[in-house]
Amino acid sequence: MADDSTSAFQAGQTGLIVRIPEAEPAVRGWRERLDPSAQAGVPAHVTVLFPFLDESRIDALVYSALADVLGRQQAFDLGFERCGRLPEVLYLVPEPDMRLRQLTEAIADRWPEAPPYGGRFAEIVPHLTIAQGQEDAVLEEIEADLTGSLPFTSHVSSVELMVHDGTKWQERASFALGG
Repeated sequence: MADDSTSAFQAGQTGLIVRIPEAEPAVRGWRERLDPSAQAGVPAHVTVLFPFLDESRIDALVYSALADVLGRQQAFDLGFERCGRLPEVLYLVPEPDMRLRQLTEAIADRWPEAPPYGGRFAEIVPHLTIAQGQEDAVLEEIEADLTGSLPFTSHVSSVELMVHDGTKWQERASFALGG
């Protein structure tokens, strides 16, 4: 979830993700070696909002509000046909990504104190990270390896609340999308 090393994860930190289990066969090995969030226990996913509220702020009212906000969003399908790149990052591109952006915007609108990526980036770029902090040659090797595993489709019907316990990320709750 974070674009930093595992040491950047702190106990009580939370994030909202959509799991993409269909990606696991293709990306698990690479992610376990080259993605700090995978090393910290996060499954293949697209981040909806990170960081979210500190765990100490998440009470029954927040759970209820999350269920309400997310329940108003419809379930949808995503296709993964190609890789994308950011500096030293390789990721799978979810398409279309408008529904993911809408999820992020709906939650950020409800909790403006929790802007996507802590407000570090102006644009929301939905993605499924495979590797971070690698040279171009490594990213090219991974991308070539993945071409035989693409395309695939994933049905998104829930958003998971993940909490870092100081060592690993754990799923704390799952919120169903409507429809």
